[in-house]
Amino acid sequence: MSLSLKQLTVYLTLLGLGAGAGVLGSTYLTNQQSEGNLPQIIPAILEQSSEQSLSPLPDEDLNFIAKAAEQVGPSVVRIDAAREVAQDIPEPFKNPFFRRFFGNNDVPGPEHRVERGTGSGFILTSDGRIVTNAHVVEGTKTVKVTLKDGRTFEGKVLGVDGVTDVAVVKIEAKSLPSVKLGKAENLIPGEWAIAIGNPLGLDNTVTVGIISALGRSSSQVGVPDKRVSFIQTDAAINPGNSGGPLLNAKGEVIGINTAIRANAQGLGFAIPIETAQRIANQLFSTGRVQHPYLGIQMVTLTPDIRQEINDDNEAGFKVNQDKGVLIVRVVPNSPAQRAGIQSGDIIQKVGGKSVISSDQVQQQVEASQVGAELEIELFRQGRIEKLTVLPGIFPTQQSE
Repeated sequence: MSLSLKQLTVYLTLLGLGAGAGVLGSTYLTNQQSEGNLPQIIPAILEQSSEQSLSPLPDEDLNFIAKAAEQVGPSVVRIDAAREVAQDIPEPFKNPFFRRFFGNNDVPGPEHRVERGTGSGFILTSDGRIVTNAHVVEGTKTVKVTLKDGRTFEGKVLGVDGVTDVAVVKIEAKSLPSVKLGKAENLIPGEWAIAIGNPLGLDNTVTVGIISALGRSSSQVGVPDKRVSFIQTDAAINPGNSGGPLLNAKGEVIGINTAIRANAQGLGFAIPIETAQRIANQLFSTGRVQHPYLGIQMVTLTPDIRQEINDDNEAGFKVNQDKGVLIVRVVPNSPAQRAGIQSGDIIQKVGGKSVISSDQVQQQVEASQVGAELEIELFRQGRIEKLTVLPGIFPTQQSE
């Protein structure tokens, strides 16, 4: 019996697609049986293709998320912190009218209330070294650490770095399960990402997604006071996940889950593990971190910004480039001023590496050493200048 044109098209399409079309093709033909009987070879091919497409994958492919969670889960801890927060004098009692009637001694003074929070962390070493976020333990010297097996310990906060939002905690224990560290620098957008933590108080919760993007700046994430180039992921991160690990498909820690955007859904951010490890090592060693500091205020140039500056008579300089990093202001008595850097200079290279954005400048400065020579290549009034800066220690209350 000859095939109709429509049937022949279906037949050739199925043969061309092969095993990948087995299930869809079989269903499609079942729905078209009323149009006539096709040669018996087609169902045979489709039946064989369906068996191939539905054959189970190896266990390691089907269960890599479960295996990663099983491997790392015992190393993820819950951190309960409590801190005293001072409350100001109630507004009505600040009024002189009330003070006249009650007297200063009868006016309620500042009250102290206990603020409690829950976060996550993970064990770096079997002797109880734990890393978490600074905002999880900030304002307290001790925390309660709960392991997956139910054991609880008093954790001593050994150091907090607000600039990168990394903190370290130590518990007195031995033979603890510890994580294996991976490399965030090798990540590619689209890779699997697994988050483990205690969101909303739900201990050892596992969520999964992908690496959505890399190199998100602090300003893009909404925390401009931080010095971190964040990993972006769509693995679900909620309050309580802070400080927990972000894993790759091998179960290696590639970051610390840190932030979510309040105005978005499905966007989470993590500190790359290289940054966290570098900061944690300093905190465990000395209890503090010295961040390099130049003392400049800068902006990434665009044609619009160039025009705006050139139209501003108070700027004190003119810009003749549309790209680069413009130094808007140099902090008095800063390392930058001592090196001869001036407002209106356009940064071309830092430490021998080309830069085109202020975030890149910040990253290169952060990678330098306090007191060590750092070469800055500038474009100034039509010529290239090379200056050597000795970065100082980043002030705790001052931006870059």
